Amino acid sequence: MLRLFTALHVPEHIAETLQRRQSGLPGAKWRPLDQLHITLAFYGDATERQADDLASELVRAEGRGPLDLELSGVGAFGDNHQSHTIWAGVKPDEGLNQLAARCKSAGERAGLPPERREYRPHVTLAYLKPQTDPDRTGAWITGHNLLQSPPIRFETFGLYSSVLTRDGSVYTLEREYYL
Repeated sequence: MLRLFTALHVPEHIAETLQRRQSGLPGAKWRPLDQLHITLAFYGDATERQADDLASELVRAEGRGPLDLELSGVGAFGDNHQSHTIWAGVKPDEGLNQLAARCKSAGERAGLPPERREYRPHVTLAYLKPQTDPDRTGAWITGHNLLQSPPIRFETFGLYSSVLTRDGSVYTLEREYYL
């Protein structure tokens, strides 16, 4: 089984800017530069055949033209008053939403059930340990919430596999598609 997702890879110069913010929050496991991306669709576990079908279906999402996206603000995902993920936001963009919807549809056509959560584009900056102090998390968010990037041009998106290890996930670009 392969664990698959589609994403826009954050360019190195933007990733380096984000990396400079990755400090000052005990309990945060900061994501390395090469793992900073904007997820388009998460498919989860797939067989080899489903992965091949998905790779073929994603061709339909190509050729729509590049995207110019901006990062804006930071926040956290969580439940029961406990955050588990720190992220950088992405300004709303209809082209991005359409691309994400096309990637989701490609997964459905390949026999992969869609994720139930509403699509919220972001760049995951860190995963938080359960004992991370909520007040410190709030202070970190307040201190970095004015994050703004210039427009970032994306001309490709990728189909990635993810392998979970003791040290975290390892991502591999399986196939690249042109926008």
